[in-house]
Amino acid sequence: MLARSLSELYENTRDFWVKEIKGKIVGCAALHISWEDLAEIKSVAVLKNLHGKGIGKELVSACLEEAGRIGIKKVFVLTYKPKYFKKFGFKQIPHSNLPHKIWAECIHCPKFPDCKEIALLKIL
Repeated sequence: MLARSLSELYENTRDFWVKEIKGKIVGCAALHISWEDLAEIKSVAVLKNLHGKGIGKELVSACLEEAGRIGIKKVFVLTYKPKYFKKFGFKQIPHSNLPHKIWAECIHCPKFPDCKEIALLKIL
């Protein structure tokens, strides 16, 4: 995951879904609205020792459900694990299909323009 400044964390706190077990945060995922009909699921993370327990699925599903509730028509991800998101019905797309994302946020990333993340999109 990319490092985030403290101000970015505060600006995006309300985007996050968090999974807690016995008072301990064990996973998170964020739904970030990018445009009128476009949102990104990002920062999906689950403690390593809890992989395969359905926590990630629960968090991604919560993001997708919220997107549907608020009228978002398209949800995208940028990921190194495209197989995981394909299980939710995401389809691979060219990065060029996400101009709002590329110019608004990615341009500030230390990995830009040589990012190896895969872009995927799900139409709701």
